[in-house]
Amino acid sequence: MDSSRQVDTLVDRLGAWASESGPLYQRLAGALRGLVTEGTLVAGERLPSERALATALRISRTTVVSAYDALRSEGILDSRQGSGTRVSASVGPVRSDGWASGTVANPIYQNLLRDTPRVISVACLRTPALEVVEEAVREVVDRDLPALMVEDTYHPRGLPVLRRALADRYTDQGLPTTPDQIVVTTGAHQAVSLVAQLYLREGSPVVAEDPGFAGCLDLMRDRGAHFLPVRIDGQGIDPMRVRRAITEHSPHLIYVMPSYHNPTGTLTSAARRRELGEMAARYGVPLLEDSAYTGIRAEDEPPPIAAFAPRGAEIITVDSLSKVGWAGLRLGWLRAPTEIAMRLSRRKVLADLGSPLLEQAVAVRLLPHYDRLAAARSAQLTRALDHMEKLLRESMPSWEWRRPAGGAALWVRLPGVNAREFAQVALCHDVELVPGPMMSSSDDDRFSEYFRLPFAYDEATSEELVWRLSQAWRELDRHGPVVDDPVRLVV
Repeated sequence: MDSSRQVDTLVDRLGAWASESGPLYQRLAGALRGLVTEGTLVAGERLPSERALATALRISRTTVVSAYDALRSEGILDSRQGSGTRVSASVGPVRSDGWASGTVANPIYQNLLRDTPRVISVACLRTPALEVVEEAVREVVDRDLPALMVEDTYHPRGLPVLRRALADRYTDQGLPTTPDQIVVTTGAHQAVSLVAQLYLREGSPVVAEDPGFAGCLDLMRDRGAHFLPVRIDGQGIDPMRVRRAITEHSPHLIYVMPSYHNPTGTLTSAARRRELGEMAARYGVPLLEDSAYTGIRAEDEPPPIAAFAPRGAEIITVDSLSKVGWAGLRLGWLRAPTEIAMRLSRRKVLADLGSPLLEQAVAVRLLPHYDRLAAARSAQLTRALDHMEKLLRESMPSWEWRRPAGGAALWVRLPGVNAREFAQVALCHDVELVPGPMMSSSDDDRFSEYFRLPFAYDEATSEELVWRLSQAWRELDRHGPVVDDPVRLVV
């Protein structure tokens, strides 16, 4: 691993280290100590030089030297002339840190496992429950609970009434579907995980949009996926480059987010969907279309890719109620050819035996009102987007973005500025960002000027977030690439 990649990887693993209390060097030492204790940094692993880490974290070299010295005094680090600073060999073997193999602990997941109330994390999207969800929950409790309580099986493929309702919904969209083609999952995330388990092994080539959603890319990395990144444009993934990747590399899977792409919010056109479906059939390559990233929706959203595909195409369509209804409703599903659905059901049984029946009963109540639910969420997020864009134009007029066709986030470009550097400054102002390279399926440093900015906040939170970002932006502009002032950052 080259030195720049080494330091970027360590910075990603450190996460929101500066949000703790105490002198800055103690915070850094504590974060590094934690990485060693939990097994992320292992005995003999080399750390970046003091200067390189200080530059990446935008703190003084003295702060890093003090942190390293503190850990040397504890026997956690060793330094030798010519070999740099390493985790001490005396640190015994520990269990895996639990993160996916071949990945780093990206902020999207780190934020879910931490309690940092003063930090505004834009790593994860926020979708509070709408009124129609509350109505559905009350109906289930009042009317459906007695029958549900006497169910004598886990229904690993999903409640039959829910699978029938989902099949009917796809049929109404122009995609004839039977209940045997539906598998209910604990969120769309589990659906993608099941597909990755079924199709991928170490070294499996996977065609993926670039950029893409870090969370799902990590699921595939954990299976050993070798990504074949394909850029997207205003209509979606480039079909000519997809075809080239297929003919040159024989991928085991194509992974796309047509409605809507995360993080750019792009809506894949009907023509592109047809091309992708035809390619999947012609070349016999399975295609996973992840349609769970909803929020704002376009009026002319085309049907799923599977609706355009010729007979025999192996296409798995994933969707969810979590983004459109409520993040706490961990209820998703997949639609696949019958035999593939059965194979995925076997993976589902191994994972958890079956998703909670209560949430499935709520979904049954929600599906007849899905269009109303989606319209309400879209209207809510359109207002939030309008407000966020207004604040950004007023506070950071040099930032660039394209208004998304859908979804719930902006893909922001910082012209001439490295987003990793800005993320470190933002941490000092209690904002946690996801820099562009973490949303890429490529191995190089693509999208170094970009970061993802969700806008699904109430007005007060958006205003506080943009104010903090503006303070970080002005600090970056004043001090240049490195802040060499340890006193200012001590709490």
